[in-house]
Amino acid sequence: MADMFGFRIIRQYEQGVVFRFGQALPGLRKPGLTWINPFTSRLTKVNMQITVASVPAQETITRDNVTLKVDAVVYYRVVDPLKAIINVQNYHFAVSQVAQTSLRSVTGRSNMDQLLSEREQVNAELKDVIDAPTEGPWGIRVERVEVKDISLPESMKRSMSRQAEAERERRARIIAADGEYQASKKLAQAATVMAADPAALQLRLLQTVVEVAAEKNSTLVMPFPVELLRFFDRAALGSSPDQASASAGDAPVPAVPAALPAPAPSIQPAPAAEAAPLNGSRKADTSG
Repeated sequence: MADMFGFRIIRQYEQGVVFRFGQALPGLRKPGLTWINPFTSRLTKVNMQITVASVPAQETITRDNVTLKVDAVVYYRVVDPLKAIINVQNYHFAVSQVAQTSLRSVTGRSNMDQLLSEREQVNAELKDVIDAPTEGPWGIRVERVEVKDISLPESMKRSMSRQAEAERERRARIIAADGEYQASKKLAQAATVMAADPAALQLRLLQTVVEVAAEKNSTLVMPFPVELLRFFDRAALGSSPDQASASAGDAPVPAVPAALPAPAPSIQPAPAAEAAPLNGSRKADTSG
């Protein structure tokens, strides 16, 4: 009934544009109850709230030749209802198309690592690219653009996982090597202290024995005490070649007797007579 008499209600989040005989009137109708001529005028309400539009996933190729699927979310609102109604036919559809094309162009100019790690910079660039053709001629301001999801190929996911594992392995090895270096320095300092005081070394040995004996499944065998090892070390030092030669030089030399008795003369037997020959040479001598 109220529409028949030209009364209209404009909500708080809306503004009205009045067309009279097809021509837009310069003023805007504010929220509340308003009246228009039902025979010559028409009222068009424009929602001034922030509109959330989801950008479908776009398959793009980055600068480093990696194929990705990227989708985003655009937050925009109308700042000039007259331009939004007159200059563009369907500003919701227009903003959606501009967001899709801008998303393709921005991701195509970026590297994969930049899209994954520098989201804020990519979002700011997307906002500027989408807002440039919409705010001036269309009266629509883009408030925020967020990249929602980036889908990577399976081969690229496997490569990135191997890279992450290698990086973690490298860090673990560096940390372990650093720990070994620090431990070696501390052990060298401990060895210096123990060398200055032998009792410290014995106490450390006993402490190690206690730690090993704490395990119930271990058997500890100590065949001889530590003092016996020290005795052997001292004995080895006492019987060294230098000390043996020094001790030999200090010992007295036995006296040699002045004269020895001459040996008794030996009596050799006379040579036996020559045996007579068996032939008759002797008989010849006697006969003559």
